[in-house]
Amino acid sequence: MNVFDIIGPVMIGPSSSHTAGAVRIGLTGLGILGEEARRADIGLAGSFAQTYRGHGTDRALIAGLLGMFPDDERIRDSFHVAREQGLEFTINEVKIPRSHPNSAKLHLTGKSGKECALQGASVGGGNILIHSVNEMETEFSGEADTLIIAHKDMPGMIAEVTVLLAERGVNIGNFKLNRPHKGFQAVMTVEIDGRMDDAAIAKLRSLPHIDGVVYLRANRE
Repeated sequence: MNVFDIIGPVMIGPSSSHTAGAVRIGLTGLGILGEEARRADIGLAGSFAQTYRGHGTDRALIAGLLGMFPDDERIRDSFHVAREQGLEFTINEVKIPRSHPNSAKLHLTGKSGKECALQGASVGGGNILIHSVNEMETEFSGEADTLIIAHKDMPGMIAEVTVLLAERGVNIGNFKLNRPHKGFQAVMTVEIDGRMDDAAIAKLRSLPHIDGVVYLRANRE
């Protein structure tokens, strides 16, 4: 059992699920985008949609998108900080079928015009699960460093990636493959122990038939 499951995260309140977890969803979105966000369109579902103003979920998500962690005292003022830093945002209530009650969908645009989308849920005690990235199914928690590898669905792709990680001394803690259609694009989500250096990430990106690699640092810091 993780210590956070027992005592909860160090955080600015009022709620670990609605505040700390929301910050971490925002942080994950920022990591996937890979640059400063300039626009965020956020949809809240279930309990998030019903109570987000009172619990500060809206401010927490924006705080995460600004790079703040759950214990940052600026979370309460994140809307003001967003205006200062040029982050525009909308927050709406949405329906997400068969989703966790504390779910959010984010569509982000970065300073270069790059876009990304994700769906995540705050599952209690400040813990999160990310269920999709750019409309591709995933499942990771942000507790460990995570690789999101988009690639063509071809024989040997998993072996190429796992062999490279083994050669670099990187241990795989969890692995998930999603391929909506055989022979088209697929996504590997790989949670790893420890850290990968820039050279290893560059090598991954240079592998044949790799379309993109996102490396997310664990966001429990």
